[in-house]
Amino acid sequence: MTAIPSSSPLLSAADLKTELAGPRPPVLLDVRWQLGGPDQRPAYEAGHLPGAVYVDLDAELAGPAGAGGRHPLPDPEEFGAVMRRAGVSAGAPVVVYDGGQGWAAARAWWLLRWTGHPEVRVLDGGLAAWTAGGGPVSAGDEAAREGDFKPNPGAIGLLDAEGAAALARSGVLLDARAGERYRGEVEPIDRVGGHIPGAVSAPTTENVGPDGLFLAPGVLRERFAGLGAGGSARVGVYCGSGVSGAHEVLALSVAGIPAALYAGSWSEWSADPARPVATGPTEG
Repeated sequence: MTAIPSSSPLLSAADLKTELAGPRPPVLLDVRWQLGGPDQRPAYEAGHLPGAVYVDLDAELAGPAGAGGRHPLPDPEEFGAVMRRAGVSAGAPVVVYDGGQGWAAARAWWLLRWTGHPEVRVLDGGLAAWTAGGGPVSAGDEAAREGDFKPNPGAIGLLDAEGAAALARSGVLLDARAGERYRGEVEPIDRVGGHIPGAVSAPTTENVGPDGLFLAPGVLRERFAGLGAGGSARVGVYCGSGVSGAHEVLALSVAGIPAALYAGSWSEWSADPARPVATGPTEG
């Protein structure tokens, strides 16, 4: 396995073990989640990284579903209170993980970065990579010492519907959903299938290998360059509801490409019948 650079937003299970034993151990957040699936707190209580605090994506990393989409951004002050309860402080590193898919962990990473936390990373491969490497797990619940993190939104790029539409014309807007949803062949969740006119299909599942680990930075750079992302082009990402899109923003960050997230994503865009919808193969 290729070593992860120290500047990466990712952290390997082996390096996390080293950091946890060091003088500045990171705060651990367990963000296990399944789209449309059961609450993952029981799975957390059955076994998690020692010291990790559970954070509920639906209840704590998103606001109430509505006109802003299925997972609109949470109120920043409420998000800050959740993070402080979980032990997050501005001057201490944070590592987030999920069950291995990386989507939920990326959502927590993006929110912390957007609200100004300077040092947050994602455990590459999540809990599966940790246990595969012989990492210990603890059962039950965890109570963290109260942190001092105060959110300051706007540290990284955020798009609204109008901004996403404009970027699809002037830059590169990547659609992180499965290709068949982008093309409008199926739509299992939202009002209508298809994509934002001008967006490019870039399924987030292609950011990782069969082992669930992110592809190497150079491989990701080559992938995104083939989609038009890189160089001087401004880049944005959307997905179904702003969760897997955060994973794509994370992959772009691994590749050294800054990107903004359209948090409302297709669930917000398609809810308004006045917004245009394109179907068919990828656009360029």
